[in-house]
Amino acid sequence: MNWPDYSGAEGLLKPCRCKDGSFSLWSEDYGQAFHSERGAIQEAQDTFLAPAGLERFAPGSTLRVLELCVGTGTNTAVLLEACQQRQLQLQWWGLELDPQPLQLALADQRFQQQWPHQTVEALKKQTASIHWGDARQTLRGLQSQLVGRCDLVIHDAFSPGVCPQLWSLEFLALVSQCLAPQGRLTTYCSAASVRQSLLTHGLQLAGLKPHAGSARHQWSGGTVASPSELPLAEPLVAFSLMEQEHLRTQAAVPYLDPTGQGTAAEIQEQRRQQQQSSGQLSTSAWRRRWQQGEGLRNAGRFPPS
Repeated sequence: MNWPDYSGAEGLLKPCRCKDGSFSLWSEDYGQAFHSERGAIQEAQDTFLAPAGLERFAPGSTLRVLELCVGTGTNTAVLLEACQQRQLQLQWWGLELDPQPLQLALADQRFQQQWPHQTVEALKKQTASIHWGDARQTLRGLQSQLVGRCDLVIHDAFSPGVCPQLWSLEFLALVSQCLAPQGRLTTYCSAASVRQSLLTHGLQLAGLKPHAGSARHQWSGGTVASPSELPLAEPLVAFSLMEQEHLRTQAAVPYLDPTGQGTAAEIQEQRRQQQQSSGQLSTSAWRRRWQQGEGLRNAGRFPPS
């Protein structure tokens, strides 16, 4: 992993390069990278774009997209290129708390070199209309525009273990309500708590085919959700028996944030108490049954080296 000196990041965000050579950032605050180790662009294509099923839309159609946590803008750039190739008009709502990741990316020559010049310019233009602030409040303010309209929701927040605010039962209710009848939510996250919350909101679920080289053959590479039945055709796959049983363990106890104001620590503590009183199979017992180790934890993003 290449960790160049970057004084402007003030030690909180550090640029790094993924296995595919693409630009990413490491967050000291969250203790996670913005993208998987195999690559920011590769992840954007495999986890968010491929399962979106853009081939369903005829040239000239308008694609309505809600993107949660824009970050460095990599997912947005990949989406912009796909829409151009398929001659789709893009109507996009981006939600982001912190402007620094995008600023760092757009100012970095290595990030710019990943794309044709017109893609970088399109990204700058597109992200000029980002809705800044806590997504719990900004999404609530956008509900009148978005309910039942989004063909695609890209959910790319930091993992539930460090950012439960954006994976709570209540927040995912707002997200689910934005989906059009045939709309799809795509995310790298495979946490049982998130999947169970999406099921609670009446969505149909599928997993993502594990990425090439993955050793976790019984564990899918992400989650896709829709109000309508999802076709189990590549890259969408059915959950393995192991994953289905995971949904009946304490890991499936949802994160709760009824006020939309809870801190990560408050939400985590409340969930720990609910897990202890749930009567469900413990996650450790489930791991022993499937002879799995700590590698099953849904960190989702690579550590620094």
